[in-house]
Amino acid sequence: MPDSSTGSTGSTARPSRRTVLAATAGVTTALAAGGTVHAAGGRSAHDDRKLRALISRMTLEEKVGQLFVMRVYGHSATDPDQADVDANLEEIGVRTAAELLAKYRVGGIIYFAWAHNTRDPHQIAGLSNGIQKASLGLPRGLPVLISTDQEHGIVARVGEPATLFPGAMAVGAGGSRSDARTLGRIAGRELRALGIRQNYSPVADVNVDPANPVIGVRSFGSDPEAVAGLVAAEVRGYESSRVASTAKHFPGHGDTITDSHAELPYIHHTREQWEELDAPPFRAAVAAGIDSIMTAHIVVPALDASEDPATLSRPILTGILREELGYDGVVVTDSLGMEGVRTKYGDDRVPVLALKAGVDQLLNPPSLDVAWNAVLNAVRDGELTEDRLDESILRVLRLKARLGLFEDPYVSHSGVDRTVGTRAHLAAADRIAERTTTLLVNEGDLLPLSRRRQQKLLVVGADPASPSGTTGPPTGVLAGALTELGFTATALSTGTAPSAATIAKAVAAAQDADTVVVGTYNVTAAGSQKTLVEQLLATGRPVVAVAVRNPYDVAHLPGVAAYLATYSWTDVELRAAARVIAGKVDPRGTLPVPVQRADDPETVLYPVGHGLTY
Repeated sequence: MPDSSTGSTGSTARPSRRTVLAATAGVTTALAAGGTVHAAGGRSAHDDRKLRALISRMTLEEKVGQLFVMRVYGHSATDPDQADVDANLEEIGVRTAAELLAKYRVGGIIYFAWAHNTRDPHQIAGLSNGIQKASLGLPRGLPVLISTDQEHGIVARVGEPATLFPGAMAVGAGGSRSDARTLGRIAGRELRALGIRQNYSPVADVNVDPANPVIGVRSFGSDPEAVAGLVAAEVRGYESSRVASTAKHFPGHGDTITDSHAELPYIHHTREQWEELDAPPFRAAVAAGIDSIMTAHIVVPALDASEDPATLSRPILTGILREELGYDGVVVTDSLGMEGVRTKYGDDRVPVLALKAGVDQLLNPPSLDVAWNAVLNAVRDGELTEDRLDESILRVLRLKARLGLFEDPYVSHSGVDRTVGTRAHLAAADRIAERTTTLLVNEGDLLPLSRRRQQKLLVVGADPASPSGTTGPPTGVLAGALTELGFTATALSTGTAPSAATIAKAVAAAQDADTVVVGTYNVTAAGSQKTLVEQLLATGRPVVAVAVRNPYDVAHLPGVAAYLATYSWTDVELRAAARVIAGKVDPRGTLPVPVQRADDPETVLYPVGHGLTY
């Protein structure tokens, strides 16, 4: 079998079916040949017997490994760059993905852009093939469930030339379940072509708190039923592409001002409030056949009086998720490297407690060696039983079988070219984005702009780093798109905290413009972005503002005559906003969250459903 994991554009040739079956000999071959395991939907007792037989042949160490999903640095499974070798040695004690699999027999690997796993589509496919080859070449080798966080919007690990869609809150503004399903279907097809079979999306959290620092625009909105409908639709889209979707973060991370990456948040909803606000999207996901559900590192005292984080809570994961909601799919933790789950217990206790709570997959522990040995020793010491491990392994193997990984775990060069970033997929993303752009304010019918009267445009504002491998920066994307639409647009980046000198430069440049377009990013009452906009307004030039992340910015800038919300600063959303500004398309989005007054948060300035059009 050729090594298809080397080089950033290395071969992704598919091994023959005979080679695949030979690599997965014995019970695994029987699974592939059986013809029923991989069918979408339910499973048969016959299938489970095959999987249980496979589990019975595993060593204890192999069983422990199947429960872990781990990061690894490098673009290749066997020949990463030296810097990535060094990072792997420091953090994991292995040199490569192949060595990771040989040493720990992990059941899953997660891709990150910062780990250099996702340079370009052909490299990703080659890495995926190399990982599968390395795992299947081991004694009793099993296919690997490769996962990533491809939420779209502000969280995506695979960038251009793959198709990038608007994020969840933008889709919430569009309000179309059909669009959510299309997103899942196309995104799933592209991920599958790259060898990624599990996506940690959609976000099922209901964004109750505007100040939420970790969810925000990653949520579809603040209305539980609307969120539930969009979650279910996206899940069905992924199902149709045979990629596992993941509803997150159970039991609901939407009402907190604390980021669980850095601290342990508390959610003080009553049980009744949880049922009304947080539960509906997860119930809808279960009803839609969700393949996996990710836990939240949050404390909900009303659901578990012990105040353990939900990831480690048996009352929440087994009592509510398994028994009350009737969910029997895979439960995966959020990253075990986040401080939220490490606050109360040590890294050696967290994976054991998570398994006792009802978790199946342990994601990205800070030290795999510590976590892996902790689980191994817990079984040897009698705290965990092998039967308990077998329950979770069976769920994981069921999922691998349903996704076709026992049948054929490899992807092909031609499949990448045929599927990833195609013209039809990109056009679908553009059409969806056009239905999400939300016009909040349009005094005096300033929009759409006239190319005859407002030919010269100055585009200023925040240029946060590209969130998902798109070209950026936002001011440049907006200016370029407006120029293509017939305007003469000049970009001037002023940043998220413009200095007095930068503001003065922007004000001077505005003198030569017919209209100013300013991108805002998380404006605060005392921040210098507000000063920038106020001084631009003082020039007398018309100002069009575009909130490129949170729609709440509009509450801080009441003097702006025209205000749009895009919910993210990815290219697809900014280009759609440019078409709305130019009048090529009408704005059709409506707010999926309420915007409160900046000086009186109890008063709603713009309610859910607000949105103007031409």
